[in-house]
Amino acid sequence: MTGSAQHTAPAQRTEGALATLRRGLRMMPEFRRGLPVTFALALVATAGRVVVPIAVQQVIDRGLTPGGADLELVTWLIAGCALVVVLTAVAVYRMNVRLFRTTETALANLRARAFRHVHDLSVLHQQGERRGSLVSRVTSDVDQLSVFMQWGGVLGLVSVGQLFVATVVMFVYSWQLTLLVLVCFVPLVFAVRWFAQRLVRVYGVVRERVGDVLAAVAESVVGAPTVRAYGVRGRTAARLDAAIDRHYRAQVEAQKVTAAVFVSGEFVAALANAAVVVVGVLLGLAGDITAGTLVAFLFLVTLFVAPVQTASEVLNEAQNAVAGFRRVLDVVDTEPDVRDPAVATPGRVRALPEGPLGVRFEAVTFRYAPGARAALDGVDLTIAPRTRVAIVGETGSGKTTFAKLVTRLMDPVEGTVLLGSDAGGWVPLADVAFASLRARVVMVPQDGFLFDATVAENVRYGRPGMTDADVVAAFDDLGLGDWLAGLPEGAATAVGQRGESLSAGERQLVAVARAYVADPDLLVLDEATSAVDPATEQRLTRALDRLTDGRTTLTIAHRLSTAERADEVLVVDAGHVVQRGTHAELVDAEGPYARLHASWRRSSAGEPEPVIG
Repeated sequence: MTGSAQHTAPAQRTEGALATLRRGLRMMPEFRRGLPVTFALALVATAGRVVVPIAVQQVIDRGLTPGGADLELVTWLIAGCALVVVLTAVAVYRMNVRLFRTTETALANLRARAFRHVHDLSVLHQQGERRGSLVSRVTSDVDQLSVFMQWGGVLGLVSVGQLFVATVVMFVYSWQLTLLVLVCFVPLVFAVRWFAQRLVRVYGVVRERVGDVLAAVAESVVGAPTVRAYGVRGRTAARLDAAIDRHYRAQVEAQKVTAAVFVSGEFVAALANAAVVVVGVLLGLAGDITAGTLVAFLFLVTLFVAPVQTASEVLNEAQNAVAGFRRVLDVVDTEPDVRDPAVATPGRVRALPEGPLGVRFEAVTFRYAPGARAALDGVDLTIAPRTRVAIVGETGSGKTTFAKLVTRLMDPVEGTVLLGSDAGGWVPLADVAFASLRARVVMVPQDGFLFDATVAENVRYGRPGMTDADVVAAFDDLGLGDWLAGLPEGAATAVGQRGESLSAGERQLVAVARAYVADPDLLVLDEATSAVDPATEQRLTRALDRLTDGRTTLTIAHRLSTAERADEVLVVDAGHVVQRGTHAELVDAEGPYARLHASWRRSSAGEPEPVIG
């Protein structure tokens, strides 16, 4: 099998706003289904505005006569107007409710889809994108789209309906004046098209700057201890200020274009009104229209130009929303480097053999970028089931890459990684469904990441459905019952965000318990004993011995004492496995392991054990 380690961000899209909206609407069937009825309600909502000019025309031309006012006709007209206005209010209410409901349903599904897709992307892709930028695409960019679809969507639907109905009624009253109004607005149509292209660009920059600000804020919050420790608050604040300033400048540039749209609309609206007054009076003097028709037409012109005057606001929000929409769709459209075969190629899915699992690398090569030095280069090896293997090497030698390939967080550029055994057969990782792989293979990372929940809830991530009593029993099995009992609330103790209420070693104890209850057949450990106190290290060592007992275990060893307890040691250097054997065999052989061990022996007398890699 040949995979692809390199991820490529989606190419910058040059499509217009309408193309983006069409592409997005294909992903939101809930919104598409609600549009026809919502638009029909918008047309009804417009009727309440058009009925007033019609009533005015009827009152002037028929209700007011030389002999006095026809009060009966005027009364009926007023009653009819009141009824239409009430019906219009009901239509507006129903339109808003429908639009809000369908919008939130569609965007909630889009947000969930984008969020899940971020998790489907490879570790390399997530590392290549700033976390704040990814978060902004799932949160603020979707929020901006929600604001537009609910506010701008209502205004846009009503405006379109108002334009349509007003134009039809104007044609009924006077086709000459209607053509005059339309001619006045022809130049604005071309101007708005040009402005829209400008707004696409400037609001694309605005949404990028929002991501920059979120990324800078997230980095400064997460790195607050380092910022305080090194006294670099000023430098950190300067970076954040620079991001905020770039966002401010992008917003100002966007608002300049928006203001130009607004001024253009105001100018054309004033021109149209003036033209209608002049030409309308001339037509009235010629006897082509009545006084009531001219007054009603002026009302209708106001209804016609009102949407144009608000178009700048709608266009402003629309382009801002489209820019965010494009960023969300770019995430959703990004093809994962590491794909779940259960989704990508269901017919090719293979089950892992029952029982303990071994690991086999066949000519595996991996590099993090095209042309870069290979992190692993042509590795061939087989690890038997139920073997505890320590992987040793200097920093950058390829140890962590080895672990990520075994857990399929990344795929090799060349070669194949397989799991299984000689008895049960070997299965390429690329053919194993993620659900099956994650149930049988568990990795415990070095940082022992915990969620903002209780100890018990964090352990239950390894096996959902466990009771608190089951969690306590698991800690007892690992020899950690006394430590758990010493916590303020026992298993119900809250660990805080990222587990920061616990020490680094205590977080690792919880992570070990989580892996233990998952009961994997293959365990990958990134050893983290270098950052813990001696007492916690003893607890952690005993717990790890219990956890790894009877399981195939690959440990990225940062201490040589871990290698001493392993069944077998792999020494990795510059992407190659340069030595392999037991601790005793490698100590007596010439090579990097013997040199590392000799260095440890020299520094072991009264000094902390050296950390390797």
